Amino acid sequence: MPAPREVTLIPGDGIGPSITDATVRLLAAAGAPITWDRQIAGMTAVKELGDPLPEAVLDSVRRTKLALKGPLETPVGKGFRSINVALRKEFDLYANLRPAKTVLPGLRFDNVDVVLVRENTEGLYVGIENYVKVGDDPHAVAQSVAVVSRVGAERIARYAFEYALKHGRKKVTIVHKANILKYSQGLFLETGRAVAKEYEGRVACDDKIVDACAMELVMRPERFDVIVTTNLFGDILSDLTSGLVGGLGLTPGANIGYEVGIFEAVHGTAPDIAGKGIANPTAVMLAGCQLLDHMGEQVRANRIRAAIEATLRERKTVTGDVGGTATTEEYTNAVIARL
Repeated sequence: MPAPREVTLIPGDGIGPSITDATVRLLAAAGAPITWDRQIAGMTAVKELGDPLPEAVLDSVRRTKLALKGPLETPVGKGFRSINVALRKEFDLYANLRPAKTVLPGLRFDNVDVVLVRENTEGLYVGIENYVKVGDDPHAVAQSVAVVSRVGAERIARYAFEYALKHGRKKVTIVHKANILKYSQGLFLETGRAVAKEYEGRVACDDKIVDACAMELVMRPERFDVIVTTNLFGDILSDLTSGLVGGLGLTPGANIGYEVGIFEAVHGTAPDIAGKGIANPTAVMLAGCQLLDHMGEQVRANRIRAAIEATLRERKTVTGDVGGTATTEEYTNAVIARL
């Protein structure tokens, strides 16, 4: 067994501590070579330290290069920033990876297996916005600028194709709106097509306008394999693909940069059920599998995924959000037993 790798653990807010603890138990049961450096962020850190993103968290991630985190609540108030956006900017986490695979029986589709690769640092979310005063109205016109660079488009496209190669995927679909936004989206599409030529004969490629892609995803999702797209479109389509397979509670997310990887549940903190021991930890468990993939522990990750999928398909010991009555602990025990 390889030497243990230190990983930053950010339990998060609301149901976060419960579902991350369940994931730590599961990874330990699978023999994952990990030691944890626990750190706090979000409202938990605000209450204890007065800062939603303490420097200790950033220092830990700089050292470990890896983090697993639960959902975080960004405090509402002047001077507070989005914690997730701050982490992406701090560590240049340019690739957001959101897989969606059918596991639950009885859904409309039983053969969804799509991975959405979202550019994470540019586009409309770059944050260049302003108001234009007209007459006496200081907010008469609002402007938001979308930024797409050739470097940013090239690296996210290459990430998608390399991911496809590494994981045995057959096709990458470039999703865009270049028919209308001819400069920003045009550059994204042009750059993606140029990268695709380097992978001819190894990974197939096509491209789709985003609205047509959204329609086809809810009609024939089995036609998609890997999707690569810009920040805003990726944000929307990744939630759409999550909905195809049962919701955000079943889908993980990874934020990847050149040096750092942060793996997370993409759902919220669910304060209404916090502390009740009934939350579904599947999303963080699957994020833990993404973490193992990133560490080169794919065999172990696939063992855990198989145990999770078998437990969910059986529906004997599952949490209330997927039609069962099990507690978080009971569900976790059932998954561990499957190992």
